[in-house]
Amino acid sequence: MRLVLYQPEIPPNTGNVARLCAALRTPLHLIEPLGFKIDDKHLKRAGLDYWPFVDLSVHPHWAAFESAAIASDPAARVVLTSARAGTPLNEYVFRPGDAIVLGQETKGLPDFLHDLYPDRVRIPIACEGVRSLNMSTAAGILLFEALRQTGGLAGGLGK
Repeated sequence: MRLVLYQPEIPPNTGNVARLCAALRTPLHLIEPLGFKIDDKHLKRAGLDYWPFVDLSVHPHWAAFESAAIASDPAARVVLTSARAGTPLNEYVFRPGDAIVLGQETKGLPDFLHDLYPDRVRIPIACEGVRSLNMSTAAGILLFEALRQTGGLAGGLGK
């Protein structure tokens, strides 16, 4: 399993996701351009002192990510997330090796990715007045469910 942030814009969100990935030993991929410098103080503050434990890869663009992380793993599946479209999380079946992709906080994912990858998952939201969840909150919900389904929460976790 791996988390992918497509052109994240808000440093504390990325820092929170990095901390989540460190805690769950899940690789984190960032697709540039980023809305901040990787050494941004807000990014570091959100990740606290966990950055040495993050399996982090930064890619200059989507094609570089595909070449490095997807093409080398034939079983890999790109799973796009959306606030409004796709299979509800409680019905979606994750597979080991999935790359869960979250989009920009203000724009979501670009159309070209939706054209390339059919797998889409969404987190159901009960209140119609709430458009979406915070990106780092959504990442936590999605990753925990994906790891639960694929057995990734067994073993060393829960200590």
